[in-house]
Amino acid sequence: MLTLVQILQVLLNVVWWVIIIQFVLSLLVTFNVVNMQSNFVRSLYAGLDRLTEPLYRPIRRILPQTGGIDFAPAVVLIGIAILTIILNNIAASVVMGGV
Repeated sequence: MLTLVQILQVLLNVVWWVIIIQFVLSLLVTFNVVNMQSNFVRSLYAGLDRLTEPLYRPIRRILPQTGGIDFAPAVVLIGIAILTIILNNIAASVVMGGV
């Protein structure tokens, strides 16, 4: 049980960093710090978008339109933080219970 919780924690950590990297890259593209004409940047941006879009799509349907600001990544990060807290509590109860 503890191993499963730890694997889920690692996966949530990876998703957290993918979202952070995608957010930073989107800011760099928006402010023309990096050039989308580069094949590497374009493919990295597209790949990160394909990874994160399934997480964002259901949240974007629920959230109201706010113009140019997308709050879906923030909502996903909050959800990941909540899941991490839950998994930490489960891991602590497993360790304390000796299961």
